[in-house]
Amino acid sequence: MDHGGTLAEGRQDAFQLPALRTSVAEARRRVLERLSAWGVDDESRYSMELVVSELVTNVVRHTDSEKLGCELRAAGRRLRLEVTDEGCAATEPHPGSGDVDGETGRGLLLVDALSRTWGVHPGTSGRGHVVWAELECTAELECNGDAAGRA
Repeated sequence: MDHGGTLAEGRQDAFQLPALRTSVAEARRRVLERLSAWGVDDESRYSMELVVSELVTNVVRHTDSEKLGCELRAAGRRLRLEVTDEGCAATEPHPGSGDVDGETGRGLLLVDALSRTWGVHPGTSGRGHVVWAELECTAELECNGDAAGRA
């Protein structure tokens, strides 16, 4: 399921959650737990925490999905998160205007600012989207570690 970038063999974890507001915190907790187990540095964990929060929130707020999928991978210095929805959003995900007075529309701008690269591609089921983001760890050794943290 690697679209939009390449990753060498590395650590990975995947899970599904109901597309509910409470799943935002659960996705964040699971991603942070995995990144900690893999020895990822604090700055990179904090950035990924914001990214997963924004991407999962977008699924909950802007699609009619019953469930969402998260896939997290680490290889070398690169972290990749993919969030899959079941579709029926009005449009493909795109950054908002960033209106400082608006209550919404800045999430993907934040993802863009924190990520090395990010994008969207159609879901493999023919319905929905996969929004992915790649972040660079601040220290290679922190991401590589030994194989003990593999899922």
